[in-house]
Amino acid sequence: MQPENLLLGAIEAGGTKFLCGIADRDGNIIRQTRIPTTVPAETLAIATDFFARAQDEFGPLSSFSVGSFGPLSLNPVAKDYGSITSTPKAGWQDIDLLAHFSRTIDAPMALDTDVNCAAVGERLFGSGQGLDTFCYVTVGTGIGVGLLIDGAPHGGANHPEAGHIRLPRAPGDEAFPGICPFHGDCLEGLACGPAMQARWGVPGEQLPPDHPGWMIEADYLAGLCATLTYIVRPDRIIIGGGVMESPDMYERVRRALVTKLAGYDASMRSLDMDDYITAPTAGASAGLTGALALAYRTVTRQWPMHWSVELPSLPGQPLLSGAELA
Repeated sequence: MQPENLLLGAIEAGGTKFLCGIADRDGNIIRQTRIPTTVPAETLAIATDFFARAQDEFGPLSSFSVGSFGPLSLNPVAKDYGSITSTPKAGWQDIDLLAHFSRTIDAPMALDTDVNCAAVGERLFGSGQGLDTFCYVTVGTGIGVGLLIDGAPHGGANHPEAGHIRLPRAPGDEAFPGICPFHGDCLEGLACGPAMQARWGVPGEQLPPDHPGWMIEADYLAGLCATLTYIVRPDRIIIGGGVMESPDMYERVRRALVTKLAGYDASMRSLDMDDYITAPTAGASAGLTGALALAYRTVTRQWPMHWSVELPSLPGQPLLSGAELA
């Protein structure tokens, strides 16, 4: 198929919503929608209907990809390849995403994590532009880490799960047991948004800026950044998610990271922390952008570096229900 005839389909499958989009070879969105993540039968049925209607109108898809919450099975030789595996998201364990969509979409397919797809979006349009190796971290309902190495998402035998590493306890937080159903007090169990609410009794956004909880949060995130720095040596660590919207959160993490690195290695001492720990800038649709780029790469074997504009986000667009699409 010639690149000029491409019709790309993709989903950013998040724990609270699915963003679905159809785009042309230049990354221009032709049709998009947002669907609440409820139970698999409902959410996947609405998404399937969206792509079926789009293909009826615009023709068959050339390629299709999903950037999903996980854990995922990404090893093509695995028996459960294409599936969500042991996720804490109730009801979504062992859901085979690729098998489901292959019933109605006859096109090459790809699957990666939502954070890896967001990292691709940041490389195309955001804070990862011009960088070959960087980390993308999201801190919200969970904690996910995407790695781009040599300009491509890192997978290996499967995708990294850096959100579940164990870290030393932050000062003053020794008693909190953590909320991860698998590990208790792993990083996600201690520092995701729901963990903050469980620890303090209110959502993080309701804590005042001078609350000690923010120093504890910064300590854990700096511990993650120190670990990524020592292991990956990225050019930059981009941190997004609702927890990072607290005032001064980036500066807190930067200061805590300097303390944790403790002057080790001259190359680390020379890091410009304002440039090293940054916010994402590709917009709310970075994950969908990255998933569409993955679809493009699946069929062309190259990244769409000619895409020159950010794909539109979906501010204020109502969620669609099955009844509204019926």
